[in-house]
Parts: sequence; structure tokens; C-alpha cells
Amino acid sequence: MTHFSVAGVQMPVSVSGNNIPAMLQRANKIVHVHPWTDMILFSELAPHGPSIAFATEDPDSVEAPFREFAAKHNVWVCPGSYFLKRGEDIFNHTVVINPDGEIVGEYDKMFPFRPYEQGVKAGEHFLIFDVPSVGRFGLTICYDIWFPETTRTLVSQGVEVLLHPVLTGTTDRDAELAIARATAVMFQCYVVDVNGLDSGGIGHSVVADPTGHIVHDAGQADAVFPLELDLDLVKRCRKRGANGLGQTLKSYRDKPIDFDVYKPGPTTTFLRGLGPLQMPIRDL
Repeated sequence: MTHFSVAGVQMPVSVSGNNIPAMLQRANKIVHVHPWTDMILFSELAPHGPSIAFATEDPDSVEAPFREFAAKHNVWVCPGSYFLKRGEDIFNHTVVINPDGEIVGEYDKMFPFRPYEQGVKAGEHFLIFDVPSVGRFGLTICYDIWFPETTRTLVSQGVEVLLHPVLTGTTDRDAELAIARATAVMFQCYVVDVNGLDSGGIGHSVVADPTGHIVHDAGQADAVFPLELDLDLVKRCRKRGANGLGQTLKSYRDKPIDFDVYKPGPTTTFLRGLGPLQMPIRDL
């Protein structure tokens, strides 16, 4: 069987300040208490918090400590995300670091949470990487998962595990949990959905398997939760269907139609009629 262990870190995130020492403290706890851990995943905007006022022009200031940690402990690390300035633009940016301390992939959030995540530019490129002898992984950030086209693109290229750092502290966390579970079973993949606490979210990080089963819910406590993922289960579900039932990826592959919703036309006219994407106002 092909197993790979991912440890999620659900921790308090300060709205202003440097959370990296606290992140490394928990990462050290993981490698010492659970030395079999293969990968560590933090929540969205964990390093510097959710304010674009703390956007940095120096990615090395965030990434270097985690690269050093990864190489020292021979473990994969995704340090959540942080606001990165490139010229006049700000991106919600993350990286994946391999056990040699090398960056194997970078990603800018494709769907900033507008109209709330103002001033953040959308990314245009996907992040897919291979863990040798294990499988193919992909990463999206928070609101991206509300758009199934993102996961469809990753899975169509063979992604078996979706890493999903989030920052959700709002009343739609319940909906997001439903989406995480549905994404796992629709696309027959693992979804590792890591939320923060305090200014980093309201917790309830979850891991869902390719049958749609919630393997773990971290509740609302400060916690690390290393779990072994069974990549053979992904392969079996994709070949035979989840519990021998729906073979969704094959059905999509063999579909007899193209979807006109992605082409200009009447649907686009309807969507334009919804009005601008802007902050709701109070009805008086």
C-alpha cells in the first residue's frame, strides 16, 4: 500500500505580527512527537496574518526559515500563504518546499475573496507537483475551492491529493466544509483543508477521503493532526468507483457534450446582468 502522512497545523494567527516562530514551534513538535510525518501544511496567511498592510516584497524573509526546517528534518513543508508584493501588485502567495529545502512549486490564489479581499490580484497558474514514489499533489487556496473548475483542472492532470490552506472565520464555514467533502468525492481525491484560529479563522480543519468520508475534524482547538493518506484508495476509487459506485472521472472523460457555459453567449449575458462585484450595502 502507498501511504503518505500529512500533518495539518490549526493554530492561532495574529492579525498583525510575525507568526513564523510559533509556526516553527509547532512544526518542531510534529517531527519530534510524530517522526513518521512526511509533510506539514499550515493555514492561509499564517506567517504574517490577514492584513495586506504586512505584504512583503521579500519572499525569502518568509520562506527561508521553512526551507531550512524542511532540509534539517527531511520533510515537505507548505507554510500556508502570505501577501507578496510584485511591483504595484499584491498576491496571496504560497510555495511548496521539498525535503531538500527546495521550492518545487509556487502559487498565487486564483480567486481572492472579493469584494472583501480587495487590492489582491488573482493568479493565473496552477500548482501541481509529484512526490516521488507516492503520487501527484495539487494546491489551491481557500475561496478557490468554491469554483470546481480549479479542482477539475488539477484532477484532469492526475492530482490525487488536494492541499487546501484556508482562512475562514465567517458564517459560511459550514458551507465550505460541505464543499470540501463534496470536492473529495466528486473528484475522487483527498482534500486536506487546514483552517486557522483567532484572526486566522474558526478552525474545523478537515481531511476528506475520495469516498467523501471525513477522516478527521480538528474542531476549534489549537492542534496538529498528522494523518496517513492511502493513495491506493484514490487509485481504487478512480478505477472502480467509490465503494464500487460512481466512476465520475471516467464519466466526465467520456461525456458526449461540450459545455456551452464556458463560451460567450446567452449565459454570459445573464451573468453580466447580476451587476458589479462589490460590497453589499444596507437596505434602508
